[in-house]
Amino acid sequence: MIYSAKIRIYKNPSVIYKCFSSESKNLKTDRSSYTIKKSKDYVEFDIKANDSVALRATINSIIKLLTVYEKIEGLKK
Repeated sequence: MIYSAKIRIYKNPSVIYKCFSSESKNLKTDRSSYTIKKSKDYVEFDIKANDSVALRATINSIIKLLTVYEKIEGLKK
């Protein structure tokens, strides 16, 4: 893997972890993958990719799921 990135989410780490823990198994490909780690204060995504296009695609997938989460949270209020 040539590229790597880390994303930390500090809002509702336990809920975010539950949302993504099953998804992380589905988003591993030959070109990219990510792992998710939960700590007390945040959830961290560790993304690895063979090329920049694969890195961007994986980051976009994570961001899309976070956007869905934010919209659902907004509807609850």
